[in-house]
Amino acid sequence: MVLPVLKLGTLVLKTLSKPLGNRLKKQAALHPRFRQSIINLAQINHRMSTQMQRRIYGHATDVEIRPLDEEKAVQAAVDLIGEVFVFSVAGAIVIFEVQRSARSEARKDEVRRQEMEALRQRDESLSTELELLQQKLVELEQHARGRGLSGILNFKHTPSESGNLAKPPA
Repeated sequence: MVLPVLKLGTLVLKTLSKPLGNRLKKQAALHPRFRQSIINLAQINHRMSTQMQRRIYGHATDVEIRPLDEEKAVQAAVDLIGEVFVFSVAGAIVIFEVQRSARSEARKDEVRRQEMEALRQRDESLSTELELLQQKLVELEQHARGRGLSGILNFKHTPSESGNLAKPPA
């Protein structure tokens, strides 16, 4: 019962993170100081990605890279912020699921360990009981050898052993 509820909760959280990311993008574009910060972030990201693409395709990397205009930089930065937010939520959900699974597996391992310990103790007690029975058997064999064959076949009960037993018919 808990597993489907957790899965549904993580799905709802993941679904809600996209509109929250969009809202965050809109607010980031409106705040003046933050706007300048994200423009700088977008320009750095643009330079790095352009240089990386030039290296990958074998083009010259010493060419000056033109900066993005302000609106494109803001749009690129808020898109990046929104994607980072959604990715962070998805990553947190994955980490939560992995930890939950690990805890569940640890509980199962503990139960298995306890079962193995119980079986080991049972094995030891059965082994001890077997040794005791073997000792009793050896004692009975020694006692029977001492009395001979007639001692083994003699089933007469002494009064102290049998109490008040009825006499068999003659």
